Amino acid sequence: MFKGLGQLGDMARMMKTAREMQERMAALQEELAAIEVEGSAGGGLVKARVTAKGALRGVEIDPSILRPEDKEVVEDLVRAAISDAQERAAERAREEMAKITAELGLPADLKLPF
Repeated sequence: MFKGLGQLGDMARMMKTAREMQERMAALQEELAAIEVEGSAGGGLVKARVTAKGALRGVEIDPSILRPEDKEVVEDLVRAAISDAQERAAERAREEMAKITAELGLPADLKLPF
């Protein structure tokens, strides 16, 4: 008559784990928005800062390359620096996600909507 109670306990544990994961994911989203990473191009002549969520926060351009005849080169370096920063941001986000999945006892290769 009470055979199903074991399954209810399992369901309660699963629900608790899901709630914890949801709370931790919300906190992670906030953390990622605050983490900044920097990418660079041209040996550091152009630098870009982005959040771990990929939002561009700033670009620095060494004044020595700001000549009208170098406009296309500078544009390419800016794009490259932003791309580098975004790649670093994505890697940082993956690292932070791996920490959470490990804390929750989930498989390291679990793909969560993020």
